[in-house]
Amino acid sequence: MAAAREEAAVPLLLPRSPRSQQAGEDKQKGPSSWWRHFAREAERVGYLALPMVGVTLSQYGVQLSSNMMVGHLPGVLPLSSAAIATSLANVSGFSLLIGMASALETLCGQAYGAKQYHKLGVYTYRAVVTLLVVCIPLSLLWVFMDKILVLIGQDPLISQGAGRYMVWLIPGLFANAVIQPITKFLQTQSLTFALLLSSVATLAIHIPLCYVMVFKTGLGYTGAALSISISYWLNVCMLVAYIALSSSCKETRTPPTIEAFKGVDVFLRLALPSALMICLEWWSFELLILMSGLLPNPELQTSVLSICLTSITALYTIPFGLGAAGSTRVANELGSGNPVGARSAVRVVMSMAVMDAVIVSGSLLASRHLVGRAYSSEEEVISFVASMVPWVCITVVTDALQGVLSGIARGCGWQHLGAYVNLGSFYLLGIPMAILLGFVLRMGGRGLWMGVVCGSLTQTALMSAITFFTDWPKMAEKARERVFNEKPPESACLLE
Repeated sequence: MAAAREEAAVPLLLPRSPRSQQAGEDKQKGPSSWWRHFAREAERVGYLALPMVGVTLSQYGVQLSSNMMVGHLPGVLPLSSAAIATSLANVSGFSLLIGMASALETLCGQAYGAKQYHKLGVYTYRAVVTLLVVCIPLSLLWVFMDKILVLIGQDPLISQGAGRYMVWLIPGLFANAVIQPITKFLQTQSLTFALLLSSVATLAIHIPLCYVMVFKTGLGYTGAALSISISYWLNVCMLVAYIALSSSCKETRTPPTIEAFKGVDVFLRLALPSALMICLEWWSFELLILMSGLLPNPELQTSVLSICLTSITALYTIPFGLGAAGSTRVANELGSGNPVGARSAVRVVMSMAVMDAVIVSGSLLASRHLVGRAYSSEEEVISFVASMVPWVCITVVTDALQGVLSGIARGCGWQHLGAYVNLGSFYLLGIPMAILLGFVLRMGGRGLWMGVVCGSLTQTALMSAITFFTDWPKMAEKARERVFNEKPPESACLLE
């Protein structure tokens, strides 16, 4: 890797890169050469995707294990408070940070492909500073969350408990403002095994730490929130130590300079659409759970929809890993001026997404009578979940495809189009359809989910069309302009 980095940066506009020539030669040599090219690209994608799946599962496991331990405390109030607080923290804070940091998948990924290694450090410092500033108003919102919940009609005891839990999560919010940019910094360099090791180590430390904080210190359920914050900061320390000491980051780590503060507007032009693209979809499913509480028999409806949402959240880790790999490969190829390589990466990662969709949805459908039993022993819940599984399978398929399509969008730098697509798909179609089917036509929780499925299908169709009609040579040219001139991303010339 170090030897490759010592090569001189290629010119701003490339007529044809060596790799694109190789791809063209492979096509001329016949199916066997095409298959070898496909296999090489699939190996690259797998090398990136598999560790990222483990990273996502480990990070998800930190919050999940905390809630599981809180569930073993006496009474139902601690778990109710922790569950609501975790959901609100994800919606109002963590999702926003993850979305904004995703702008680095474009900036760092394309800079790495263009061999402008010093810019990766500059972009990352810029993102960390921006996200830490964003955390200040978010933390103030969390401090007053108990009063906000009471104002919107929530139970006062649960509101007070959720508010206390979120206050202890505030240090973890600031830790996440550092973790997310560093994650993208390493991901775009294909250093995913470092991320995997740090995430697994964090989870391994967190579980006994959370047990001690919850059951041995007298903090109770707030100890779970404090242990999450401590674990996140331990993860920050491990990642920073790796970057500082590893030879793999020798040329991309740079000392902080004033340059990191000068291009915040360039970062925000990508960060805000990135955040909207991720948050708009995330929030639509949270709205689904809130609306289920307004249906007849809300305990049953909310329980079943929560089970379905928990299931697709766990299954989404696979397309999320594929999307991260696709984003890195596309950004690297565009940054190096190789549109043929970017197009090839898209074909390979989409093929893998289709395989994932078929295998996972088929397995879920075959085990539809077992899914409910994993969460409940009530026959009413089990049968309702079984009837919902076919619709959940459609969501699994659309998630597999759009997870990768969203990664491609981040790699290209057209997050603003993704934000428009998600806004129209979920809030102009999906949510209104959910209200119509669930409340007007009295189809209950099934109707609510069917409405969001309409939004997911529309989102996948539109994102597929945008990707299909993308002018890859133009995208490579715009990537080179972004890296070398730091021009703000434009919406023109994206499509043929």
